[in-house]
Amino acid sequence: MELNKVYNPKEVEEKWYSFWEKKGFFHGRTDSPKESFSLAIPPPNITGILTMGHVLDNVPQDIMARWKRMEGYETVWVPGTDHAGIATQNVVEKDLAKEGLTRWDLGREEFVQRVWKWKEEYGQVIIGQLKRLGCSCDWKRLRFTLDEGLTQAVQEAFLRLYEKGLIYKGNYIINWCPRCSTALSDEEARHKEIKGKLWYIRYPLKGSNGFVTVATTRPETMLGDVALAINPEDKRHKGLLKLTPVLPILGRELRVIEDDFVDPKFGTGVVKVTPAHDVNDFEMAKRHNLTPILVMDKNGRMNQEAGPYKGLDRFACRRRLLEDLKEQGLLEKEEDHLISVGHCQRCDTMVEPYLSEQWFVRMKPLAQPAIEAVEKGEIRFFPPRWKKVYLNWLYNIRDWCISRQLWWGHRIPIWYCQGCGQSIPGRVRPQLCPHCQGKDLSQEEDVLDTWFSSWLWPFSVFGWPQNTPDLQRFYPLSFQNSGYDIIFFWVARMIMAGYEFTGRAPFSQVYIHGMVLDELGRWMSKSLGNSPDPSEIIGEFGADAVRFSIILITAQGQDAYFSKEKVHVGRNFANKLWNASRFILAQTKDFTEDASHLDEEKLDLADRWILSRFHRTIKLMTASLEGYRFNEAAHLIYDFTWHDFCDWYIELSKIPLYQKEKEGRKSQVQALLLYCLEGLLRLLHPFMPFITEEIWQKLRPKSHRLWPGEEESITIAPWPIPERRWRDRAVEREMAKLQGIVVAVRNMRAELGIPPGKKTSLILKPTAESTLRSIEENSSYITHLARVEELILNPAAERPSVCKTAVVEDVEVFLPLEGLIDLQEEKEKLKDQIDRIQSLVEKANQKLMNRDFLKKAPQEVIERERAKVEEGRAKLEKLKENLKSLSGG
Repeated sequence: MELNKVYNPKEVEEKWYSFWEKKGFFHGRTDSPKESFSLAIPPPNITGILTMGHVLDNVPQDIMARWKRMEGYETVWVPGTDHAGIATQNVVEKDLAKEGLTRWDLGREEFVQRVWKWKEEYGQVIIGQLKRLGCSCDWKRLRFTLDEGLTQAVQEAFLRLYEKGLIYKGNYIINWCPRCSTALSDEEARHKEIKGKLWYIRYPLKGSNGFVTVATTRPETMLGDVALAINPEDKRHKGLLKLTPVLPILGRELRVIEDDFVDPKFGTGVVKVTPAHDVNDFEMAKRHNLTPILVMDKNGRMNQEAGPYKGLDRFACRRRLLEDLKEQGLLEKEEDHLISVGHCQRCDTMVEPYLSEQWFVRMKPLAQPAIEAVEKGEIRFFPPRWKKVYLNWLYNIRDWCISRQLWWGHRIPIWYCQGCGQSIPGRVRPQLCPHCQGKDLSQEEDVLDTWFSSWLWPFSVFGWPQNTPDLQRFYPLSFQNSGYDIIFFWVARMIMAGYEFTGRAPFSQVYIHGMVLDELGRWMSKSLGNSPDPSEIIGEFGADAVRFSIILITAQGQDAYFSKEKVHVGRNFANKLWNASRFILAQTKDFTEDASHLDEEKLDLADRWILSRFHRTIKLMTASLEGYRFNEAAHLIYDFTWHDFCDWYIELSKIPLYQKEKEGRKSQVQALLLYCLEGLLRLLHPFMPFITEEIWQKLRPKSHRLWPGEEESITIAPWPIPERRWRDRAVEREMAKLQGIVVAVRNMRAELGIPPGKKTSLILKPTAESTLRSIEENSSYITHLARVEELILNPAAERPSVCKTAVVEDVEVFLPLEGLIDLQEEKEKLKDQIDRIQSLVEKANQKLMNRDFLKKAPQEVIERERAKVEEGRAKLEKLKENLKSLSGG
């Protein structure tokens, strides 16, 4: 069974994914006697297409699922998508706008149907892309956060919390997006630092010509001021307590209050109190019994309370108001001021703190079990540093605003009686009002925050609130994966929901990964033009190359600095593996023995070394995966495959394969080549599933000689087990010394420009008897790999007059140069190089000694010149050393 000359991912990937699905390898059975391993995908939005962020999010999950499947667990990786309330509604509204329509033209029912239609047409795009990436999800368990089962779970959760008094409706300052016309949670209002202004405004004092100056960053909200406040410890403004400030423009009289919240160092130490438009002012107003005044509507326009500014956009109002204040002599000054302002996560509109009646969940009672679980170690974070971040947020948790002014989503299961005004909770629409028997009932217009369905994900996907076989078998999850950007949105809330609704932790281990950034450390976005399409990259390089590259460059919990060029690493590795496999298959055509049975008596040093390295790699990789150190595991299999196996053992195998050696060596080496190749394919499979399946299937005709069992696919082949008997540190040290000699000779040849095909003589002077014996027994390694024609091994050897030298542990290495190269010509070349580099170093030094240069040049230019000097000096030292060796020094 031969492999094609060149690996073509397009010919392989679709074929094997269809095969895996058809065979049902990804489906977990509830009646299986195996121990279970379960995980649930962080559901991507139905509006989404695959991004590099999704790649980084899903590849570690797939590695875990494939690894545990191979370890013999009944593995379930539940896939699904999120209805993404705001995002999806925005997409469909934009489509309607192209037709000259709004959702109001359609009405709620018809608009929701329109969104469902859009979902059926476009909402599954990302599912196909996840399959193309190789994700081994249990597609028979595909869920959607608005499907019938999850809708029932959401209603049940809401009503249970409502009945316990943990859900309430109340007036509070919320984050309001005027563009999306909905409330946002604190986590959905992402704060950005922007260059703003601090305006100093004079408030006249009643009955006098005096005034008090107040600083603000949002002058348009002053129209809703109900008081001014000072810190009780600030003696500068105590006299204000007896005076009555008057609100500029509108003429409203204001109270002066004392409150510890006021920072005496901000502005003048006197602050305005605007409870309808600032969360801290709202809390202050509650403490002092102040009545809020709302001066904007939900579209960000000023309302009737804004007096002459009614109807103006909030920013237009700001401009007009500042002009009027200036004209009246009430604008004292303005200063540049950096401010942190919330922006809508979906549309990037500046969020408005807004007093509104909304639905909330009381979070403090729910947070306590979630805090205790992590403090006691029942739930562990990987890496552990995220534990502190998680706990700090929960210690300071605020009530969660769960209502959204949207049409697409889970409509809140509360009905209002138009007759008596009572609120009626219910899983279905009540026929009559239980309070007055009235029939005129209307359901709450708002829908629930998208995250309200997502926090139930670990158990709702298995059928909760019903006690289904799936729920009994696969809940709690074994592992949960998440980006650090949604620890609060999702991870913390899932843990709270797990304890509240099931009495158990939803999972015991959480792996937190970083974000994908460009090479400059910027977030990837279409607007910056730095967000490559993974589908296109997969088309160019193959899914395995993309998967392996993103894991290789991403340390545990760290951000990934990604560029398309970095995928070359994965593609080159796939090609290296492919070519090595082609070689082995070609060299084992005549192999008919039992490759799983290795005769220890016939093993030479290289055989025992590769077995030790292989079984050590198994052990270390398994430990890395157990600790969710995916890039560490990837580096281990990369180094073993590329360096140990391909660069060294396969090269050494050519000695018995190509030459006549002692009886049985060829078959022994053939067996080891097959043994290691088949094993490393299994180690690599969770990372690069497609190419490993393709090669492994070519090995299947030899399956009865490689491993017991009748597995149809590497997907369900057993994970390799590290055998202690093969791991031998002494063998690895002995081999490392021989490798060091080969590398030293190769380096000396390269420095002197000796052609690869030209053989040399070599003198080795070991001091230890054990080293002498080792080199004697394995001299063919050195002669073959270092291109040595004559090897002289002599503990008493004298250094030749003209030679290159190196020292490898207890061995002096002499490479005689007489007759090997034209000494005079080589000396002249070295002298020219020395002169050229000496000149460059002197020029750079002159610049660095020039005060004007050091004063005017950018720091990076200065550092570049310093680097030139350091690098030049290192090169000069090496070149002079080479010249000395050619001169017999």
